[in-house]
Amino acid sequence: MEREVKKKNEVWEWSKALLIAFGIAAIIRFFFFTPIVVDGESMMPTLEHGDRMIVNKIGYIVGEPDRFDIVVFHAPEQKDYIKRIIGLPGDHIAYEEDQLYINGEAVDEPYLDEYKKGITGTLTEDFTLEEKINQSTIPEGYVFVMGDNRRASKDSRHIGIVPIDEVIGSTNFVFWPVAEAGVIN
Repeated sequence: MEREVKKKNEVWEWSKALLIAFGIAAIIRFFFFTPIVVDGESMMPTLEHGDRMIVNKIGYIVGEPDRFDIVVFHAPEQKDYIKRIIGLPGDHIAYEEDQLYINGEAVDEPYLDEYKKGITGTLTEDFTLEEKINQSTIPEGYVFVMGDNRRASKDSRHIGIVPIDEVIGSTNFVFWPVAEAGVIN
């Protein structure tokens, strides 16, 4: 009899521990971090189709987005996109001869250097912010995003600027496949 009571106690303790663990995991996933799978080739060569990453959902609750952050956001097609922030509120963006200009100043994009070596012609077509969104600067509360695979990315050049409220979070850690696991820039 005593053995049976002890066994029931042990089962109850394990059940409580598992419930607490699942509860904590659910809270962490819902409010702080969540996994995402890269779908498509718009961020190549930085990210490959099928890469699995962790999205930091709290970073923009306590801070502001930075230029060149890789972010996940709700796109107009009821789908989540993963792109890189190129322009912040108040910025004027232009590309000329594959060179990014922010507020009239040339800005390097070192994450594209390797990709540019393997192509002929330009990676990013010439454009100005006015041509893409009919405004001279990015308004408050919005960001301008682009995929690293500029020739095959549906981004702010096509869908317009992204409300910061639609940004789920930033991501820079690939956890799968293991061979490519690590922090990316």
